[in-house]
Amino acid sequence: METSVTYGTNTSKLGRTILLLLFFHAVILVGQQRKEVAVDQSFELMGTNFKITVIAPNQEIGYIYINEAVAEIKRVEELISSWNPKSQTSLINKNAGIKPVPVDFELFSLIERAKHISEITDGAFDISYAAMDAIWQFNGTMQYMPTANEIHDMLAKVDYKKIILDGNQQTVFLQEKGMKIAFGAIGKGFAIDKAKALLQSKQVSAGAINANGDVSTWGSKINGDKWYIGIPKSVNTAKISHWMPIVESSAATTNDSGKHVMFEGKKYMHVLDPRSGQPASGIKSVSVFAKSAEYCDALATAIFVLGRDRGIALINLIGAAEVLILDTDNKLYKSNGIPVNINE
Repeated sequence: METSVTYGTNTSKLGRTILLLLFFHAVILVGQQRKEVAVDQSFELMGTNFKITVIAPNQEIGYIYINEAVAEIKRVEELISSWNPKSQTSLINKNAGIKPVPVDFELFSLIERAKHISEITDGAFDISYAAMDAIWQFNGTMQYMPTANEIHDMLAKVDYKKIILDGNQQTVFLQEKGMKIAFGAIGKGFAIDKAKALLQSKQVSAGAINANGDVSTWGSKINGDKWYIGIPKSVNTAKISHWMPIVESSAATTNDSGKHVMFEGKKYMHVLDPRSGQPASGIKSVSVFAKSAEYCDALATAIFVLGRDRGIALINLIGAAEVLILDTDNKLYKSNGIPVNINE
């Protein structure tokens, strides 16, 4: 039996997204008293669809592993959710402009890493973008475009430099009243990495976790082959032109098929530029490849904001990651480390 996992936030629009296919073979190997099967399940977690696949000695054990991974993802969500009034993240937001808030080391470290990504992306990634939720709603309730004055006022509350971290006290302080942080552009990747680490600690030899386009794999197929990601021949076909091996790696995709609002016939994406307060434009899809799903998640959002040329230049500069970009002219571009000619 052959099973495929499609990476991308909207698999019904293959011609408009980067098609990433991960294949594994559920082959039972008999030899040296070794038997393994591929077990997978899908869940609604963190507001999106997660598909978790593990290679296990048998189905029963595989399902146990998957349930443990789900419990870990739910634990992470409780920690980072800005919607849960009891979470540490909500406590940080409630005390913006008032006082520092002690937090777990896990959350402190995540915010520290998020600030670092803000620095290397020149603010194109910024977890304090959440203050803009007051004027940009992508849930169908917006009645008018935010005014220039409204955007200006909200931008005063968006600045990663105003997220003050005290490593000695392990506290987080948002300097301005009305500031908010949220992890929508990094949280799924973080949860994937934590679930993957948990499964690896339990000696799960191989698997894949796919959160609707944010994905990470480890180990190899049951038959010993590497995991591969497929690149389509063109933006209008699902036929694969090149296969790229992915070993202990991750990928994340941000595209324009998500939430949006329409005003006067123009589409405004839910991905906001934290520096201007305006929705990002000019790109249809960004797929980033790196070791960490968290890193891929954040960089994919940042590059969507930065645009094609600056995004590719950033990846070529920092290394340790690669990118594929589909622009609004339906043309694919890549960073230097992608070892194929994508436009052949």
